[in-house]
Amino acid sequence: MVAEPKFLSVLLSFSWLTGPIFDKELRVSSRRQRNYVLRAAYVALLAVFVVAVWLEQVAHVRASGLYSASRMAEAGKRIVLMIVWFQFYATPFLAVILLSTSINDELRRGTLNTLMTTPITSFQIVMGKLLSKLFQIVLLLAISLPLLALVRVFGGVPWDYLVSGLCITLTAVVFAGSVSLFFSIIFRRAYVVIIVTVLLLVALFWSLSALFEVLDSWSRRGSPQISLLLYPNPYMLLAYKSRTMLNPSWARWSSVSWLGHCALMLAASATVLFVSMRLVRKLALARAVAGASVFERLWQALPRMSFKHSGPAKPARRIRRVTGPPVMWKELIARRSSGEKIFVRTIIGTELVMVAVIYLFPLIAGAAGLAEAHAAYVTIFMGLGALSVTVLPATCISSEKETRAWPLLLTTTLSDWEILLGKFVGILRRSLPAWIILLVYLIPYWGVIAVDVLHLACLVVATTVFLCGTGLYASARLRRTSAAVAANFVIAGLVWGLLPALVTLFSYAFRPSYRRSLIELCWQTTPFVQALQATWSDSTHGSSHSTVYLVVYSLLGLLFAWRAKCRFRCDIFHHVA
Repeated sequence: MVAEPKFLSVLLSFSWLTGPIFDKELRVSSRRQRNYVLRAAYVALLAVFVVAVWLEQVAHVRASGLYSASRMAEAGKRIVLMIVWFQFYATPFLAVILLSTSINDELRRGTLNTLMTTPITSFQIVMGKLLSKLFQIVLLLAISLPLLALVRVFGGVPWDYLVSGLCITLTAVVFAGSVSLFFSIIFRRAYVVIIVTVLLLVALFWSLSALFEVLDSWSRRGSPQISLLLYPNPYMLLAYKSRTMLNPSWARWSSVSWLGHCALMLAASATVLFVSMRLVRKLALARAVAGASVFERLWQALPRMSFKHSGPAKPARRIRRVTGPPVMWKELIARRSSGEKIFVRTIIGTELVMVAVIYLFPLIAGAAGLAEAHAAYVTIFMGLGALSVTVLPATCISSEKETRAWPLLLTTTLSDWEILLGKFVGILRRSLPAWIILLVYLIPYWGVIAVDVLHLACLVVATTVFLCGTGLYASARLRRTSAAVAANFVIAGLVWGLLPALVTLFSYAFRPSYRRSLIELCWQTTPFVQALQATWSDSTHGSSHSTVYLVVYSLLGLLFAWRAKCRFRCDIFHHVA
């Protein structure tokens, strides 16, 4: 008689689901300053975008009566649309970042061995880690709910769109977080987990979107069979819901249900979590105890025949003597780490697959046009190359701090400039393969499409110098490699994404006479717009912009590199503590 209330209390408290991991993670999160900074930045950025959209829609309306009321309803639609899409893009990316350290952080601190000796099950470990991080995301989503309910008073926004947008966003967050948690079991570095997860999600959803567009253009009728591709793709489904909300008469696939999509995404997340539960004890514990990587442990576990080597023994390698500047020599001959190898091979493999697809299947290029497909490919290759020079510089100094090799390097007779130059040469050597694929892709098109090769060369040089400078500064300034990589991503996002978007919104809001030239000038600062100009515009126009881009970003990169050199000998032992 006494056991029943206790059983019910345990069942209703959900402790069987999360275990003590959830409670511990919540207590730790409540004491971390970065979570409060994240919420403040999220609210501030959301407020800036809402104010910009509001000014664009309403600030210059001087009429009254019916026209003014209609403008208020249109402003309500635009604001709700902006909030829904803002949180749809922001929250899954935050889930990937927050869950990228869920398991490998326990490995780094050496607490996974102790955790495995407790009665906590693998189910509770995985669910506790997942739900504790998702709780922070739910708080961010809850911040925008009062604003959505308030803006809906203006009219024109159905409740179905708000509920469906929130549910689609939540299921996308759960799926992205589950994939990030799965890769955190496999990879030791958090930045490798983030990059592999983002590339996988982008490739998955982009391929579904491309397949949907190609099949829809071939059918020209919006057949119900094609609409099935909307179910596993949250981006396409939310875009369809948004367009239907703005224009209800446009509805083409009335049979598409967002409930079915949410159920499918939750089922996919459950599958990923089930695999993670099976792996977390075996692979993560094996790597923590034995020290070998996951792939090495899997290879050792595979049954294979052993053959005795009857030939002569291989001669031992000769000792390689240091020639030239020591840091540069070390960076040129050093082997890549396992995480860096996976990262570089993922980028190069993605580029090679894209090249093979457009060469072997000309119908893909013919569906949208050769010039459009070519411009899209050049832009994607620029993005992958920029990704490599965003990650690699941010790891070259902070990784040595984590291994406690940085103080030893500073005790040598090498000057700071020699160390900086050697690190820069090593970055160029490791990021060069990502840029070579772009050249390999452009070779067959030089005689077919007018490509400003000099313009692209200036873009590659300026982007590399700028991101190397910011990455070196972040790596010298911050304590952890993951934080340095995230900081370099934030700098690139602010300069090439957030700043041009805000200038565009406020230019349309205040409508100055030089609005068009100001917007064009801001978007000219992004290498992706410059890459499109290199494929579409004439050489004179492209060269003039590329020269300014090369000079400005090269100077900025050198400035950040100089500041990184000034930080080499600051707080050395604080960083390695």
